[in-house]
Amino acid sequence: MKALSKFEVISYLELHLKNWTYDGEAIKRELKFTTFVEAFSFMTSVALVAEKMEHHPDWNNVYNKVQISLNTHSAKGITQLDFDLAKEIDKIYKHFE
Repeated sequence: MKALSKFEVISYLELHLKNWTYDGEAIKRELKFTTFVEAFSFMTSVALVAEKMEHHPDWNNVYNKVQISLNTHSAKGITQLDFDLAKEIDKIYKHFE
């Protein structure tokens, strides 16, 4: 899978993933929950989807916050796979809002 250009990534985020940012290496989002249990439950739900997609996030959890970073290491950049996982993450997060 080929990495997308910076322009392609930024354009896609503006159109489809407005809550995500791009730092030149990965697309990122921080999510906030009411409790640690909610945050961990969210991460479990994402883990199941990520495993099916065979694409795993780099992430961090501190109490009620989850920071997610996505890129495709094998492509050395952002691919459609990252966007697809980000969309799934956003769908899952809606159940916690």
